[in-house]
Amino acid sequence: MDVKNIFLTILVYGTLHLLARSEPVEDKLALLDFVDNINPIRKLNWDERTSVCYNWTGITCNHDNSRVIGVRLPAIGFKGSIPLNTLGRLSGLQILSLKSNGISGTFPSDLLKLGNLTSLYLQFNNLKGPLPLDFKVWKNLSVLNLSSNAFNGSVPLSLLNLSHLEVLNLSNNSLSGDIPDLNIPTLQVLDLSYNNLTGAVPQSLKRFPSSAFLGNNISPEDPMPPTPTLTIPPKKHKSKLSESAILGIILGSCALVFVLIALLLIVSHRKKQKNKSTTEASQKKEKIVSEHQGNGGRLTFFEGCNLAFDLEDLLRASAEVLGRGTFGTTYKAALEDATVVTVKRLKEVIVGKKDFEQHMEIVGSIRHENVAPLRAYYYSKDEKLVVYDYYNQGSVSALLHDMTFAAKRGENRNPLDWETRLRIAIGAARGIAHIHSQTGGKLVHGNIKASNVFINSQQYGCVCYLGLATLMNPITPPSIRATGYRGPEVTDTRKVTQASDVYSFGVFILELLTGKSPVYSSGGEEVIHLVRWVHSVVREEWTGEVFDVDLLSYPNIEEEMVSMLQIGMSCVARMPEQRPKIEDVVKMVEEIRGVNTGNSPSGGTRSPGSTPSLTPHLAEIAPSN
Repeated sequence: MDVKNIFLTILVYGTLHLLARSEPVEDKLALLDFVDNINPIRKLNWDERTSVCYNWTGITCNHDNSRVIGVRLPAIGFKGSIPLNTLGRLSGLQILSLKSNGISGTFPSDLLKLGNLTSLYLQFNNLKGPLPLDFKVWKNLSVLNLSSNAFNGSVPLSLLNLSHLEVLNLSNNSLSGDIPDLNIPTLQVLDLSYNNLTGAVPQSLKRFPSSAFLGNNISPEDPMPPTPTLTIPPKKHKSKLSESAILGIILGSCALVFVLIALLLIVSHRKKQKNKSTTEASQKKEKIVSEHQGNGGRLTFFEGCNLAFDLEDLLRASAEVLGRGTFGTTYKAALEDATVVTVKRLKEVIVGKKDFEQHMEIVGSIRHENVAPLRAYYYSKDEKLVVYDYYNQGSVSALLHDMTFAAKRGENRNPLDWETRLRIAIGAARGIAHIHSQTGGKLVHGNIKASNVFINSQQYGCVCYLGLATLMNPITPPSIRATGYRGPEVTDTRKVTQASDVYSFGVFILELLTGKSPVYSSGGEEVIHLVRWVHSVVREEWTGEVFDVDLLSYPNIEEEMVSMLQIGMSCVARMPEQRPKIEDVVKMVEEIRGVNTGNSPSGGTRSPGSTPSLTPHLAEIAPSN
């Protein structure tokens, strides 16, 4: 063997030796034993052939990769009890988060072996039984969250041994007995609410707000002394009214007169407001009519449309403004024959009549259950109108965000449940896929957003107002809300692509999951972009804070929401070529619930194994920049 080969051999073996030293082999084996015996619903990318410190989901190692110090696996879908002699072997573990899973059984005794633990998150599981009697092994613990389980028995006094404890949350369990005197100087946050605790709050814990003890049978320690009874000799009755009685009668009369005057003013004001609203509505209608007089135009209906009205019928209809969007104002028009349609009055149309009509013919020919059909259009020099079906449930944007929408319908606002949101996403994806398959695969919607998605009669999402972007003058500067849906590569709204439609749909998915608008304010002057916010949460640490609080009460949907979040994140990839095709998105969304795809917009059925795979690690979806 020559010197060169000897050198290479030494280099290879030396490298392998260094790699072996930097891999916490024992910790790796312990984690593999753990996951093999608890069978998560959501598949993890843990492979003994890859690096536990650099590749494994939810794992953090120390600076020299000699020990695993963090295990963060919330909402993975763990079921059953934590296996013995698995996690307890991670002697260097400092942070353990297994919240929002289905872990059951009594308190995991394996965890009491973790002497270096600083933070433990086991909330939202199915753990039961008494809490451990001895916590002294956790001498460095600062955060303990065991809330929303089914623990019973008393609150152990051994918690006093946790001399570094800063946060203690035992809320929403079935703990009973007296509240112990947990006089821990370092304790900053305490929550014992909604248990079965009794007795009085110890003096050392009275520094915490009353909300920390709500939902218990807490008795007041220092009851208020009884009010002393005073014996007052009765006054002699007088035959004449006293001065105080006369004054009372005068004041009462004045108050009655004041109330009557106020009532008259309120009634008068309401009448004036009603008359004012009627006048404004009448003036608005007259303005539209006057703009159309002398144009000599007519409505153009599409084949198969059974609507029977003309332009004058439409202009005489009772109109209600539904919204003012990027491309114009949308009205609900109720005709005299009880027909109700949606009319969008376009603004900033820059194409001529011939191009407009040709484009409308293409759009009007599209028929799909998840695409709102264009019923008619009107073109004149001064006005351009498009007519669609009316969806009485309103747009998804109104259902998600508009607190006044339900009030207008005389209803209380009921948040959209997960089943509804899933069907909305499936339907909208199918509709977009059908659009993308038209005109040789060149047609684009151009303005996918929650206010342009409705719910059809089968309670699936239905996209509306397709193809208008290419007719309009680019809005400069664009509205902040519009930019929230727009792919970063789109600088001219007339040059949108199918890839930018996928980006907008990804934002729409994130909106359904989070309940947040694509661009919103945090309460101050800061404007937050939804995509960036989700990326930041995913990059830092996977937490339940991503999902809409209205969804947290629904059981057994964590896996489905995580899968949908993965799809949304893949759609909002910064580079257009990294985004999936919409037909693949349809398959992925349908796969979440195993939906029958016999009526798939692509015209075929899903074959086994055809769904593109997605990495289960959310942090790997987030871009590095």
